[in-house]
Amino acid sequence: DLLPPPLPKKQLQQAESLPEQGPSQHCQGDPSPWTGNILNSTPPPPLQHEEGAPSSIPPWDRPSWRPKKPLTKSQSLGEPVAWSSPQKSPSPSPAELTFGTADRELGQLLESPAGGCGLFLGCHAAALARLSARIQEELVGQEEQQQLLEAELVGKTWAALSILEPEPCCESGDAWYFRVGFTFEQTQLVFAAKVPKLGCSNLGVQSSLGAHCNIQRLIGRFTDHLPRELVLPGSHGEQSRSPSGEEPAHLATRPVLQVLISPEVPYQTLAGFVKGSHSLHRTSPGHYERLACLLLLQVCMGLEHLRRQNVGLGDLCPENLLLVQCPCPAQSQQGKEASLGLTLPRLLISSFFKVQDKRRPCSTSQEQDWTKGLPAPPSPVADELHVGMLIYRILHVDISLENALGFRNNRLPEIPSLSIYSMGLQRLAVLLLHRDPCKRVSIEQARCILQVLLWGPRQELFARSKKTLTLLRSWVEVKRALLLLKFAENSAGAGANPSLEEWLCCQYFQKVTEHTIYQVTQALYT
Repeated sequence: DLLPPPLPKKQLQQAESLPEQGPSQHCQGDPSPWTGNILNSTPPPPLQHEEGAPSSIPPWDRPSWRPKKPLTKSQSLGEPVAWSSPQKSPSPSPAELTFGTADRELGQLLESPAGGCGLFLGCHAAALARLSARIQEELVGQEEQQQLLEAELVGKTWAALSILEPEPCCESGDAWYFRVGFTFEQTQLVFAAKVPKLGCSNLGVQSSLGAHCNIQRLIGRFTDHLPRELVLPGSHGEQSRSPSGEEPAHLATRPVLQVLISPEVPYQTLAGFVKGSHSLHRTSPGHYERLACLLLLQVCMGLEHLRRQNVGLGDLCPENLLLVQCPCPAQSQQGKEASLGLTLPRLLISSFFKVQDKRRPCSTSQEQDWTKGLPAPPSPVADELHVGMLIYRILHVDISLENALGFRNNRLPEIPSLSIYSMGLQRLAVLLLHRDPCKRVSIEQARCILQVLLWGPRQELFARSKKTLTLLRSWVEVKRALLLLKFAENSAGAGANPSLEEWLCCQYFQKVTEHTIYQVTQALYT
C-alpha cells in the first residue's frame, strides 16, 4: 500500500505528449517557460503544478520534462538556470558595431538606457579611433614591418647598404644624414644613415623610446669605417686630402664612426624651412601660419611622449628638428596648398637625454636670475620656454631667449596680425613665456590651445550663444559626425589618401571633451 501502483503504459504516453499540446491547465502562456523573452523584466506566469497547487495527476505521474524545483525569486530570466536554453551572448559595444551587425543585437542596444542617441555618439568615437589608427599606419608604417626590418638589419654594416648619394641629404645640429638603400624581400627600401657628430650620440636613450609619430625611430646600428665615397662637411672633408691634393696613404682606412639607421629620411631641418619661407609668409600668411600651428602641434605631441617616458629633449631648437615628407594625398586633395609648396611635413625630434631628477636646471643665467624668489615650478620649465621661442622663430620675429626673459610685465614683442591665427599664437607665446613659471601653461595645455586654434571652436560660436558645457558638448558631437562624413565623401574618390593634417584632426576630435574646450577657450579668448 505504501508503494505507488505501477505506471501504466498508456498514461506514460499521455505524459510524454504533454509538451506538444497547446495551452491547458498544465501550462499557461508560453509552452516552454525557460524560453521567455530575456528582455522582459516581468517574471513568467507560475506553473499550475507547483507544490500545493491542485492537480488530478499524482506526483509520480507528472511528466519527466518538468523541472525538479521551481524558479526562485533570486533567479531572473536574464540569468537562466542550467537546465534552460543556451544563454544569450552579451550585447556588443558601439566599437564592435558594423553595418552588417544583426538587427537582433541592434535592437538590444536601442532598448538600452542610452538609446539611439548614445549609440550614435559611441559609434562616432569608435570610428574616429579606427580611422586614426589606419592613417597612422599609412604615415609611419606597420609596427610588425618595422620589427622585421630591425631584425633583418642586426649585424649589417655599410657592406649591406647601397649609398644613393655621396652628399648628406640633411645636416642637423647633432648629425649628418645620408640616403642609403637596402633590399628587403626583393624590394629596394630607402633609409637614412645617421652619422652623429662628435659628442652628440644619445643611442642609449633613443633606443629605449617607444614608437611615436614625432620621435625619430632607429631600426639599425653599427660601428664601421666610413666609406670613401661619402663626404662629411667640415673637418672630416678637409682631412680627406693632403696639401698636394692627393689622398694620403693613412686614410686608406677611413675613420671609424657610429652609424644609426632610421626608416625616416629627413630632407630639411625646421631652421632651413623657416629661413626659406619669408616670401611665402608675406604672400600667403593664412596658409603659412596654419602650417606653423601644425608644426608646433607636432612638437608638443613629441614632447608629451618624451615626458611620459621621463626623457628630455637635448636641445629644442629649429636646427635639431627634422622634417620628413609624408605620402602625397590624391591630386584632387592637394588644392591650393600644394601649388604654394605648403604640404605639411612630418616633424621629428631626434636629440634626447635622460632626465635624472624632476626639475631640470635653468637653461640660461638670465632665467636663473629671473626665477629667484619665486616658488619652484611643479614641472620642468625649459621646454615651455623653448616652444614659446619657436613661435617667434617660425613667424620670423627676431628675439632671443635672454631678451624674452628680460622683458618685464610679460610685454613681449608683438606678432604682426596677418591671419586668423596671429592673435592666438601671440597669446600662446605670452602664456608659455610668462615671468612666473607657475603661471605658464604646460606643454599639454599648449597642445590643446593649438588644436583649438586649428579646428575650433572659434570665438564666433559664442557671439549669439552663451558658452556652456552643453553647447560645447553639442559642438563636439556635430563636428565628429561631420568629420566622418568628410572621410566618407573623400573615400569615394579614386586614390584618396588621408593626409597628416587629417590624422592630427582625428586625434583631436577622438579625445577632446567639452571640459577641456571650456578651459582652453577661457585662456585663449579672455
